[in-house]
Amino acid sequence: MSEPTPSELTGDGRATHKPVQLHDVADYDDLLDAHDLVLLEFVTSGCGICASMEPVLTGVARSAPGVVATVNAGLVPDLAAEFGVQSVPTLVVLRDGDEVARLDDGFQSTETLVDVLETHAAH
Repeated sequence: MSEPTPSELTGDGRATHKPVQLHDVADYDDLLDAHDLVLLEFVTSGCGICASMEPVLTGVARSAPGVVATVNAGLVPDLAAEFGVQSVPTLVVLRDGDEVARLDDGFQSTETLVDVLETHAAH
């Protein structure tokens, strides 16, 4: 993975808190191996709503349990097909590798996503 995961430390010892970019299925597999709770966003290039979600996901990565990751459905079609992605943005919450929630009805607020992650972190 080209981006550090939130559990990794920066050079000054601080944890990074931003969404991880997944570039292939191997990145996804590595992410699941390293994290129990994952918010996975499927996007495509040129998607306006997806672009407007970027600052939201950064906020979620800073304040919610788990790790936030994004994947371009057009560039990793096997992963998009595995999740049956029909529209973007599609946000999938994974707990121990299993889908526990899906939000695929457009823009989502930071509060909504933090609440969903906190709910599933408690289980």
